[in-house]
Amino acid sequence: MSDLGGTVSSNYRGASGFSRLFSFELVTVVSSTIVLLILCLILAPSSVTAGAFAGSLPFAAAGAIVGLGQMLVVQQRGFDLSVPGAISFAVVMSTHYPAGNDAALLPAVLMIICFAIVVGLLNGFLVSFLKLNAIVATIGMNALLFSAVFAVSGGVPRRTTNLLAEIAGGTLFGIGHAVYIAVIIVALMTFVLKMTVAGRRFEGVGANPLMAGSVGLNVRLHEMMAYVYAQLLFALAGLLLAGLTSQPTAFQGNSYLLPSVAMVVLGGTSLMGGRGFPVSTAIAAFFLTQLGQLSIAIGVPYSAQTIIQAVALGFGIAIYSFRRSQ
Repeated sequence: MSDLGGTVSSNYRGASGFSRLFSFELVTVVSSTIVLLILCLILAPSSVTAGAFAGSLPFAAAGAIVGLGQMLVVQQRGFDLSVPGAISFAVVMSTHYPAGNDAALLPAVLMIICFAIVVGLLNGFLVSFLKLNAIVATIGMNALLFSAVFAVSGGVPRRTTNLLAEIAGGTLFGIGHAVYIAVIIVALMTFVLKMTVAGRRFEGVGANPLMAGSVGLNVRLHEMMAYVYAQLLFALAGLLLAGLTSQPTAFQGNSYLLPSVAMVVLGGTSLMGGRGFPVSTAIAAFFLTQLGQLSIAIGVPYSAQTIIQAVALGFGIAIYSFRRSQ
């Protein structure tokens, strides 16, 4: 079966696994981030201090994990717009079920994981097997998830447990635990997608499902599992956000829908499916977080920040569309 991975990824021949890591997409997002940091130094030096980074990096890490989940779905030519509900459900389950009791945190986490798998399978089944439009199917699932959020929380916030606050919000050598968790996930996903046959098959299915099917790969299964992996990553991000915020709201995930897509686009993943770039996507998450910090520092209203994110999304689409047209 190993020859199948090589067949579906034939359009990537001639490049080693390591050379694929340092791509045009990575150079572009790194360059954009450097330019942004220079602007921060000029316009708002307070946004690039050690203290500012210590406060923003854990949230950028949680955002990166959300972006990685969306990236996997986009690689299979889909979108998962149930991001807000998935994150919010993980938040309320990890705060309301334990009700401050550290001993009840593990059962809550296990329930969140099981729920994420079920939601991912449902999303994947609707899109891959029933061939429903991904946007319509996942928006409907998002509504169901928020129904569950209200059923659990009643819309009332509750303080997180001390254990979760220590796991997600603690620091090691001055760097937040959430950052280390995100780095591990990025490294693992990069290795799997770029260095293994299974990863190349996954990318090959997204790039050319007809060819992948003709050589015996189960296209529908790959598509469905992308939604499962995404939901697990959304749930993990929700757990981190619950630990990073002392009293998270029941709508904690609402601010991650547009950024999740923007991270994927800025990271260079094609909206038509195919290769994904975990490192670039994670850097794009830092870029958007720092862009938000700059906006706050110079007094841009919160309502305008969504417009800024949309502009960044359009900028990313324009850059990569222009390059692919050459």
